[in-house]
Amino acid sequence: MKPFAISSLLLIALLPLAASAQSHDTLSRALTFHASFDKGLEADFSRGDRSCFVRTSKGVGPAVLNEELKLVPEAGRFGSGLHFTKKGNTRPQFRGAGVLGYNDKNWSATVSVWLRLDPDKDLEPGYCDPVQIVGDDTKKGFIFLEWSKDETPRFFRYAIRPLFPIWNPTNVPWDTIPADKRPMVQMAGAPFSREAWTHAVFSFENINDKSSKPAGRLWLNGKLQGAIEGWDLTFGWNPDAVQLVLGASYVGHLDDLAVFNRALTDAEVKQLFALKNGVGELYP
Repeated sequence: MKPFAISSLLLIALLPLAASAQSHDTLSRALTFHASFDKGLEADFSRGDRSCFVRTSKGVGPAVLNEELKLVPEAGRFGSGLHFTKKGNTRPQFRGAGVLGYNDKNWSATVSVWLRLDPDKDLEPGYCDPVQIVGDDTKKGFIFLEWSKDETPRFFRYAIRPLFPIWNPTNVPWDTIPADKRPMVQMAGAPFSREAWTHAVFSFENINDKSSKPAGRLWLNGKLQGAIEGWDLTFGWNPDAVQLVLGASYVGHLDDLAVFNRALTDAEVKQLFALKNGVGELYP
């Protein structure tokens, strides 16, 4: 075989590796936060504060493991992970502009997390939000993953609630609004179980941008499940009060939490899902 032919074949063989490395670099540049929960609650990587907090009757203090929240060695999706053992008041949270990047001009981000539970056997009555993004007032904006409270089987939802008068002008309970009139993606029969981990990713883009179309998207196990479109997604948060909150009435396992500073593409979400060792692969 001629040297030119050998070089061409070698180049063709190396192209997928180069593309993979480039896509890793793209995700790495967008990453703002990662908590592996291998050694504790503090984040492994953050462009802001790595500390994990909880809100108590006395204010905000450092989060600690307890009977409601345990670190389970080598039982996470990658290494160790968290287990919310029962419905309680322990809600770990991360905050700071470097983590979520909220602003009142144009806000976009993606959150990735792994969950393991049987919603119909493990969750207690009432709404359950494994992940929330909150500010100083939920009537000024509220983003969350949620299991519904009464249905059997429960619905799994991703919702972006903007300023209260936008999504609820008649001031009625959330569940009395028809599903197609709420700013959410709703799923029946979502693929969650005690036996296998489920990768949940949600994104939002162009929040607070009057010149661009805002949207939100939900993926499970690398597959797009639906989008929130056609809504005015204007928020009114105080940027200093924005927090990423875990475990609001959640009962189950949680691992490998990550935040990116833009809305990821379908291909990038599939790449996240395929990482053999989790988001820790994206940085030294």
